[in-house]
Amino acid sequence: MPDYSDFMIRFAFFCCIHSLLAAPRIKTGILMRIPALLPWYRLTYNLVSLVLFGWVMLAWQSTTVLFVAPGLWSLLMHGLQAVALAAGFLCLKQTGLGAFLGTDRSHTTNNLPFITTGCYRVVRHPLYLLGILFMLLNPVITTRWLTLTLLAIPYLLFGALVEERRMLNQWGDHYRHYQQQVPFLLPGFPRR
Repeated sequence: MPDYSDFMIRFAFFCCIHSLLAAPRIKTGILMRIPALLPWYRLTYNLVSLVLFGWVMLAWQSTTVLFVAPGLWSLLMHGLQAVALAAGFLCLKQTGLGAFLGTDRSHTTNNLPFITTGCYRVVRHPLYLLGILFMLLNPVITTRWLTLTLLAIPYLLFGALVEERRMLNQWGDHYRHYQQQVPFLLPGFPRR
């Protein structure tokens, strides 16, 4: 099997497991069978996702370099990636970093307050936007990185749409009003 096929199959497997474990029905089914996992579910989910993503990235090690940003452009792009990471950290702090990681078991990602300030005043899904920007700003583009980016962006967009539906179910009209005021993923003037 060609290395790129192995990489894409691994990525598809990662996406399936990552999405299934995040699905409320699957999570409920797992927790009904293993109730002791409840306080550790989010942390376990994150660790499984991290291990699976590492397994994906172990595939297709030898790839062709397609583009290297020259000189100062490379530094600028790395700097912008650092800004994206820092902004992502601030967004996670705002919503509850411990709950997101699964280390704060007094809160879960399902019982966090509805936040519309800070990062969430700019776009409704800042973490997805920042992830996409981080990938696009890589100053060294290999065939593997390009493939990862082309596969990950639709997956992140799909994740944002799934999150929209979950938020509508959880917050109803309050979230609909927020949707009217704040753009989905691309910053701009709030809708009126």
